[in-house]
Amino acid sequence: MNKTYNKLVRDKIPEIIESAGKECTTEILSDVEYLKMLDAKLNEECAEYQADKSIEELADIMEVVYAIAKVRGCSLEKLESIRKQKAEQRGGFEKRILLKEVITKEG
Repeated sequence: MNKTYNKLVRDKIPEIIESAGKECTTEILSDVEYLKMLDAKLNEECAEYQADKSIEELADIMEVVYAIAKVRGCSLEKLESIRKQKAEQRGGFEKRILLKEVITKEG
């Protein structure tokens, strides 16, 4: 029985499938298609995290984010530097602040 996936998978998945005595067909994506599939994978992983809130899904999200950064020419060090800079300038999320309303004062 054949099952069609047409989705981006981790690098060792074809080996894992073959070691289970099955066959699979794969394709190496162009840069444009790879980025498109990474974006779709990010949405998939975020939805999976929202469904079960597991730490493993958070790790999957990070793996996809790292791959997207790399494809876009951004090193992990640069990504972390940008994250830190934004945290320093605008803060993080540790204080659990819910912004409910902004009132504009007249005058």
